[in-house]
Amino acid sequence: MFLFIRQNSRRFSVLLTVLSLGACNTTQTTEATASAPNKLPVQSLHGTPTHDSLPRISLEDIEFEHFEQLYLKNEINHSIWPRLRAGFQLPEDIAHSDLQAEINWYARHENYLHRVINRADPFLYYILEEAEKRDLPSELVLLPIVESAYQPFAYSHGRAAGLWQFIPSTGKLYGLKQNWWYDGRRDIYASTQAALNYLENLNKMFKGDWLLALAAYNSGSGTVQRAVRRNKKHGKPTDFWHLDLPKETRAYVPKLLALKELINHPEKYDISLVCVQDAPGFKQVKTRSQIDLALAAELAEVDLETIYNYNPGYNRWATAPEGPHTLILPVEAAEIFEKNYAALPADQHLKWVRHKIKSGETLSEIASKYDTSVKHLRKVNNIHGNNIRAGKHLLIPVASRNSASYKLSSSQRLKTIQSRKRGGRGSSRVTHIVQKGESFWDISRKYKVNMHSLAKWNGMAIRDPLKQGQKLVIWTKHNGSNTSSHNPNSTIKSIHYTVRNGDSLARIASRYNVHVKDLHRWNTIKGKYIQPGQRLKLYIDVTEQSGSSG
Repeated sequence: MFLFIRQNSRRFSVLLTVLSLGACNTTQTTEATASAPNKLPVQSLHGTPTHDSLPRISLEDIEFEHFEQLYLKNEINHSIWPRLRAGFQLPEDIAHSDLQAEINWYARHENYLHRVINRADPFLYYILEEAEKRDLPSELVLLPIVESAYQPFAYSHGRAAGLWQFIPSTGKLYGLKQNWWYDGRRDIYASTQAALNYLENLNKMFKGDWLLALAAYNSGSGTVQRAVRRNKKHGKPTDFWHLDLPKETRAYVPKLLALKELINHPEKYDISLVCVQDAPGFKQVKTRSQIDLALAAELAEVDLETIYNYNPGYNRWATAPEGPHTLILPVEAAEIFEKNYAALPADQHLKWVRHKIKSGETLSEIASKYDTSVKHLRKVNNIHGNNIRAGKHLLIPVASRNSASYKLSSSQRLKTIQSRKRGGRGSSRVTHIVQKGESFWDISRKYKVNMHSLAKWNGMAIRDPLKQGQKLVIWTKHNGSNTSSHNPNSTIKSIHYTVRNGDSLARIASRYNVHVKDLHRWNTIKGKYIQPGQRLKLYIDVTEQSGSSG
């Protein structure tokens, strides 16, 4: 018996490998799994196995040739890596020092690779399928690792968003809608199609040179074209490795090639690859109209976080009223959703309330109160322009849960970012209300903080537009000059004040501890005179008021 085992030890190890293949898709490390989109529990799909669920067999009963064939079949059919490797097309030059440096970094940070691949797991199959349909290099499937680490909510200092990191202008150029409800740059389906279209166009522009196309994806086609022209002018080679490109771009292409090398030869670098099945990670389902995402989660029998992680394009608590009327869900959840959704009455996609318009209210204020858009309010209530009448009613769609439940919505993600402690020991948080015409540069100078830090504290890029009345969180070790910074624990509140007989701008400013120039900015007042009955908007620090009322 022992002789039999020694003679067949290699084959026995193959058997163990085969038996483990069925479980490799569900036995991830705790660290890696934590960052992946939530999946349905395995036991809820297949039942809980018992200790005696496998039949008892002896080694003499095993036909090892059969298991060797089964091993090869499983390696080909169950893991996505052989299929991905088969589509590799980019040139290799691992002797290049920049590439070798990136290979060494990834090899030393195997846990990072595991985390990223776990995040990518639901999306790899779809992106590989789309690349294969176009006969594109399968290395492009790995590009979101370099771009965003496969984080669907990634947002860069350059205003780039989503897995493929589209900036707003390029996103619009390639058909990605961007509005209050929806950002196609984060939509897995739409952004993948746009990215592959963009990469195909760049490849044609650079006459089939994929390394130049990839460099252009990172730094812009104009940057690469100018570098090529410079080298031509001086009689130098015009391949990627010889071009004078920005530092980020010089590292960008080697990072992708390093990932290719590691996935091609993991054993060479003594790393393991997280098992990703060669099977669809999600399914797209259609809805008849806008739907509350919390309701969608109930119909699919998954948590709300799963809905957002698979559908990061939706900014708010519901899908976009003007589409797309689709959701992507884990395969099993999609089937459950379709069954439950078919029985859902058409008028139960959203919860509705009737709002009675108060004197002085504006559409903008009402939309903000109910977490919807002015455009949608107008459409639903057949309103043209901004004029509304006190006493009339508006029909408004509202979320079925409180706002905190939608923790991956745009507003809740911002709240999470702004609540993080910054600035080190001794720093205090203040709230700044953006004035008309202010920029990040103006505000950073006022509070003596770094402009890039200011943008980061508020989940923005320095080129993002600021809106009058917008609230910014600032971490400072000193008191700023405007009223919102006098108290490190300041709380800013927007109020409306009705001008009385005898009032002046100076008197109102003094009463609420603000500046006259602030009143001018907040209300677009050009002169110094105001009229009784006129309504003024003020942003006051409630911690600095002494009982004054308006």
